[in-house]
Amino acid sequence: MSDHSVAHGTFVVERTYPHPVEKVWAAWSDPKLKSQWFGGNGDNPPKVFEFKPGGRESSAGTIPDGPTYNFDVTYQDIVPLSRILYSYDMHMDGRKISVSLAAIEFWPATGGTKMKLTEYGLFLDGLDTVAQRQEGTIGLMNQLGAFLDRQ
Repeated sequence: MSDHSVAHGTFVVERTYPHPVEKVWAAWSDPKLKSQWFGGNGDNPPKVFEFKPGGRESSAGTIPDGPTYNFDVTYQDIVPLSRILYSYDMHMDGRKISVSLAAIEFWPATGGTKMKLTEYGLFLDGLDTVAQRQEGTIGLMNQLGAFLDRQ
């Protein structure tokens, strides 16, 4: 009997930020800005950041008294101010825990920007779940909102 398993899951997180699309987009597309809200406070910039179709992004972070996570992205499609499509692997302490496909869509909204993040993930060997990933993504979207409000 194998200890290897694959759990499939999809989730959607939507936010409306009281900021123009250009500002929200810049928070995703500028590595200096992204490093201030995406799993850090600016002190852990991505090792690689090639924001273009076919480009890569690679970053790592350690939870206090916890594991180290690696986030390795390939950008599949980018339409400025409209959408970002990427696939990514997540590793925990060097072990692959998931493979995902994500779409982030942006629309002007009354008084700001509507953003929708849809993710389809394959969660490996019981090391991660769709519920955990959704919770983490909600946390990141909250951090993005707080970051935008401080700017």
